[in-house]
This record gives sequence, structure tokens and C-alpha cells, in this order.
Amino acid sequence: MHPTRWRDAMDAALYGPHGFFVSGAGPADHFRTSVHASPAFAAAVFRLVSRLDAALGFPTPFDVVDVGAGRGELLRTLATLARHAAPPATTPATATPHTATPRTTSPHTTFPRTAAPHTTSPTGTRPAPSPLAHRLRLTAVELAPRPPDLPSDIDWTAEIPPALTGLLIATEWLDNIPLDIAGRTETGHHYRLVDPRTGTESPGPPLTTPDTTWLTHWHPTPPPGSSPVIKRFASETGPAPDANLLIDRVEIGRSRDEAWGRAVERVGRGVAVAVDYGHVREGRPVGGTLTGYWGGRQVPPVPDGSCDITAHVAMDSVAAAGAQVAGSAYTLVSQREALRALGVDGGRPPLSLAGTDPAGYVRALATASAAAELTDPAGLGGHYWLLQPVGVAVDVLMAR
Repeated sequence: MHPTRWRDAMDAALYGPHGFFVSGAGPADHFRTSVHASPAFAAAVFRLVSRLDAALGFPTPFDVVDVGAGRGELLRTLATLARHAAPPATTPATATPHTATPRTTSPHTTFPRTAAPHTTSPTGTRPAPSPLAHRLRLTAVELAPRPPDLPSDIDWTAEIPPALTGLLIATEWLDNIPLDIAGRTETGHHYRLVDPRTGTESPGPPLTTPDTTWLTHWHPTPPPGSSPVIKRFASETGPAPDANLLIDRVEIGRSRDEAWGRAVERVGRGVAVAVDYGHVREGRPVGGTLTGYWGGRQVPPVPDGSCDITAHVAMDSVAAAGAQVAGSAYTLVSQREALRALGVDGGRPPLSLAGTDPAGYVRALATASAAAELTDPAGLGGHYWLLQPVGVAVDVLMAR
């Protein structure tokens, strides 16, 4: 095989007919995301869903679309939480119930085209809307085949559905969007080519004008710094050596900007959320972050389909692209800050509880430990949450 640009090699390795994310048991066998680390993450997302549902006027249906859904782990948990959630309370008479524009769903999921009329009581309130579980439309966006054990009320598709009303969430999706790698030369930046069989790099042609423009604006020459941790290992074994690590190279995030812009474009009304590890212009990692994962270990990024290939996300660039599509400002915070605003606290329970309720203390301690992993700034808590609203205010959703 001839050497090719990283973007093309990565696309084939991850999403080709025998690609890493299309075949095999799924990403959970190779690395742990926040979804896999603790049910507290799904509980926080469900609190966001509940707040957004109220802010949107309890629409029918309320969409939750998980982009890069793995094997549907997050949506399965959200469905369970919705079934056990308390029904929404009565709403002020000024609240406007909303019926979303219908779209094609699976044969298992049907919703009325119009909302039932709402009458106002003498006390100035509307009757409580129907429970979220009755209005929830869950969609997993993934290129892998539908898991045979996935509940029938979760749709499975390869494309983000249009005109969704509710929440679009992408957890560690953007880091796997294929991107090009460039290296500095005496005549400017050139693409790095890679042999898909071995991962060996070689110099390629000069950058195109769009990539040069992106690099000039979003990736100025960074000061010396340390390389960050990329993903949490599924095992405790350290990373394998990568012969390309010493090459002066940079990652061109324009493809991630385009992918996020297309995702935001599919939100008719609601919020698009990207949860990922990344960086901003003032702190781009020296030498880039491209790496591989296999079997719980960090390995050299050989684009032959045998391993995950990932790179940090230029979160500020992605955010700007989404904001331009939505026509509204974005919010970018750490996962630690986002989860605390959604009720996830890693603080230890009071020791006095151990004396009055030993079993309760043990449960609370386990919950706090799981939350602590999600909010640890040196680990998953250092991830970014990018929230892009469309027709709704974020500050209401993320208020403590």
C-alpha cells in the first residue's frame, strides 16, 4: 500500500468495512469514557435532559440523540432513568407546550403529530405534561451494526436525524473524527503521509489553502510544554513506544470543525453537547497528541484497523464553528464544572453517617468515589463540555 494522508488512513482504519469502530466488541474493551466509568455520568445527563425538557415546554417528542453511541450504553441508562423518574409538575399558564416537527422513526416509535390541547386551571397553571418516558425518542448514531440486545425503543442509524428537538450529545466522538497531520519544513507546513500497514510517516505535499488558513489562525507555534493524558486506560499497563513521537508535527482540526457544524445544524431547537478531551489556542500540545489504544493500552497509532486512533480536539475552533451555524454563543467549561452544576459531587459523606447508617455510608462512599473519578481535574474531570444552544438559554440548564 502507498503512503497516504493521515485523514484518509484514519478514516479507513476506524470506519472502513473492517474498521475499528465498525467491527469487534466495541470501544469499551479498549478504553473507558465517562459513560463507562460511572452511572453518575448518565444521571447528570438525565438531569440536563429534564431541565431542557422543561425549558423547551415539554415537547412531544423529546429527542435525545447520542452521536458515536458505542453500543448504546448511555441511551439504555437514560431510558431506565426516564421510566423511574417522577412525572413533571404543573407548569405556569405562560409556558407554551411545544410539539416538534415529526420525522421518520423506527417502527417501534410513534408520536402524535399534534399536541393535546392544554387547558388552564382556575389557579393559573396548566395540567402536568405527560411523563418524559412517554415522550422520549432515543436515537443512537453509529456506523457499527445494531447490537442484538438493544431495546426496541432505541432507534439505530448511521446519520444524525434532522430537525431534532431536545439534546444532541457526543461523548468522545470528535477525537475520533479523522484529521490531517502536518510537519514543519523549511518551505512551510507539509502534510505527513503514513503507511497504513506500519504507521511509518514520510513527508508529503504542501498544505492546501483552507488547511493553511486554519493552521495560521487556530494553531500558532506553541511554547514548550508537556503532553497531556489522552484517554483513561482500560488496564493499568503503560503506553507502548511510538517512533513518530519526536517528529515536529501538528494536527489540523478543520475536519472536526466541519463535523461539529453539521451536527449542530441538525438541532432544530435544543442543545448540542460535545464532551471530549482537548485544548485551546493558548495551550496547544507540542508535537500533537495522535495516539492509539488497544486492549486497554496506549499503543502507536498504526492505521491498519486494529486499534483506536485518536487525537485531542481543538475545542475553541470547534466551538466557533458550531456557534456560527447556530447563530448563538456557546459555553465551554470543564467536565468537573459541568457535572457539579448537574449535581455530581465527589465529596466524601460525613463520617457520622457510618455510626447511624453503616450500609448507607458505604453506598454514599461508593457514589462519592465514582463521582470523584468523573470530576478529577487530572483525569476525566479535565475533559471539556461544549454546550451549543439553539433557541434556548444554557444558563438555566446549568444553574447549580
